Amino acid sequence: MKFTQSDEKFMQQAIDLSIENVANGGGPFGAVIVKDGKVIATGTNRVTANCDPTAHAEVSAIRNACSKLQDFKLTGCTVYSSCEPCPMCLSALYWAGVEKIFYGNTKEDAKAINFDDSFIYDQIALDYSERSIPCINFMRDKALEGFKAWEEKEDKTPY
Repeated sequence: MKFTQSDEKFMQQAIDLSIENVANGGGPFGAVIVKDGKVIATGTNRVTANCDPTAHAEVSAIRNACSKLQDFKLTGCTVYSSCEPCPMCLSALYWAGVEKIFYGNTKEDAKAINFDDSFIYDQIALDYSERSIPCINFMRDKALEGFKAWEEKEDKTPY
């Protein structure tokens, strides 16, 4: 694949964010979201700084971009991340509907500095009864009432 000068500029911005964030008490991760050649939003990893396990760079950037665009979809957006997205971030990027994801460091690089997500991938593949955190189906018949209400709602916004 051929990378443009713009791709390099936006990736360098994500990398610079990751380096600056380390100096500012955060984790070594940065993300930039671009639409129509312009930066819409950025994010850095603030998990420990904010006591928020979901405050990863990509999730933070998604929140900022969606707020700025006033839309829960990031159609036409490209993400530049200093590292390959973890399972949570990758899922969020899919839910947001981004067009493309560029990343610098790999999940193996992250694992080498003790940011290891392989256990999550391993857990997802297991039967519920074998997971390290029990996942127990409970009161499904009652829970389905919310789904039925959604299904019957005529003025819903699908996503």
